[in-house]
Amino acid sequence: MITREEALKLLQKYITTENTIKHMLATEAIMRALAKRFEPEKEAVWAMAGLLHDLDYEVMEEEKEHGAKTIKILKKENVDLPEEALQAIRAHCYNLHPEWKPKSLMDWSLFICDSLTGLIVATTLVHPDKKLANVKVKSVMKKFKDKSFARGTRRKDIRMCEEKLGLPLRELVEICLFAMQGISKDLGL
Repeated sequence: MITREEALKLLQKYITTENTIKHMLATEAIMRALAKRFEPEKEAVWAMAGLLHDLDYEVMEEEKEHGAKTIKILKKENVDLPEEALQAIRAHCYNLHPEWKPKSLMDWSLFICDSLTGLIVATTLVHPDKKLANVKVKSVMKKFKDKSFARGTRRKDIRMCEEKLGLPLRELVEICLFAMQGISKDLGL
């Protein structure tokens, strides 16, 4: 399987926007944390799915290509990634491609948590000191309820955590926030 170092080089080849890279790092951290809970033996696979899921973000010509273009890039670059990681990358685009319905816990985790990274970052940026370390679960939950805050957050998708992952929303937010706090230096927060 591709190493993290190789994956980071690939990221830098296709992604030039610092915030997109930070989103992918945050998603990797979250997927790693969720893997520890659901499939600890596959932590590296979950992490790679999170790290590479938006590889096509800056090179796709139209939104409908999202996900499919990442798979094409990974094949073109001869990236060794298990099929279950490729499936999760496809499934995170379920809103665009209903035929790519998430099936596994890994698929649903990536689909559900993809949008949550933005809400956590936005909550951090309105915090007085703008430090991720000082953000509390309570603050994220309060912002989650405010639909006018971070409007792009797919709250409906995130709420699926109870049904699809067996996790209450608050617990999911806690897992994701703590995972991102663990890499706050990399995120510049």
